[in-house]
Amino acid sequence: SISQSTASVSRSSCLIGLQGDVSDPRTKSFLYILDILPRLQKLPKYLLLENVKGFESSSARNVLLQTLATCGFKYQEFLLSPTCLGIPNSRLRYFLIAKLHQEPFSFQAPGQILTRFPDQDPEGLLKEKVADEVGETSSSLSSEEKNRDPNIGPDCSSKKSIPKGAFLFKLETVEEMERKHNQDNDSSIQMLKDFLEEENKEMSQYFLPPKSLLRYAFLLDIVKPTCRRSTCFTKGYGHYVEGTGSVLQTAVDVQLESVFKHIDELPEEEKLLKLSTLKLRYFTPREIANLHGFPSEFGFPEKVTVKQCYRLLGNSLNVHVVAKLISILLE
Repeated sequence: SISQSTASVSRSSCLIGLQGDVSDPRTKSFLYILDILPRLQKLPKYLLLENVKGFESSSARNVLLQTLATCGFKYQEFLLSPTCLGIPNSRLRYFLIAKLHQEPFSFQAPGQILTRFPDQDPEGLLKEKVADEVGETSSSLSSEEKNRDPNIGPDCSSKKSIPKGAFLFKLETVEEMERKHNQDNDSSIQMLKDFLEEENKEMSQYFLPPKSLLRYAFLLDIVKPTCRRSTCFTKGYGHYVEGTGSVLQTAVDVQLESVFKHIDELPEEEKLLKLSTLKLRYFTPREIANLHGFPSEFGFPEKVTVKQCYRLLGNSLNVHVVAKLISILLE
């Protein structure tokens, strides 16, 4: 399956500036499949490929498209995030669907990358609203995932402006603050509380330790249960703090402004006391799985550690996005 073999080229595409691309040894398995595909006696009828944002400007993608055309596949490319399905998690990814020796897709746009599903916005399928999504990923993802178009962000943001007199805290720009405000006011996206587990004693293991609070307070993407956004969860989540995913503020009545205003002027002990009032914790593996669309009966074997769960989920796909693409492919 091509979809299973793109992990290596995906990792090489994650490198800053696509420095690896086809010359990176990790793309060998992907290029090997593209090499043997035209020589197969029986070609697969359908193909679905996923990769990181940035793959669409790589040489590997050019080789892929040339190979598909040679083999007689009709294909369509997408840049999609779960936000376009109303899911409050940004995970912008490149997708390609292809079918062999058939009529073109009814919505096919040769040479163009669609940023919506065909049944959502037939008049504006092209790169119209991707701006908020990449804006978010470029400011919040780990350095290895920052290979993003700086002009892209959640597909479904509203146009409401930030409140008058809003306090700019942490290391944010006005644009970032406005983007987050727009996302949280977009009623087409569900609130995070719909994906959360009930708070219990076991949650204590997910609270950020004092050392992390003090060191990374100004870099955290903090969300409340009523927010309609969260940044992409990477495989380093729960182990690394900066740029690996949002953290949840469980003390919902505490205002961020009251905590962060003049906090850099306080001694360390008082600073930690203030930050602790937010009761910040990591999303649990189950909650990330919920955001990814995994069913309630899905679970990990008992011997799999929390760290391993985060790594697996960070390398995963959104089930709802892939399911919809498969449905379109088989129509």
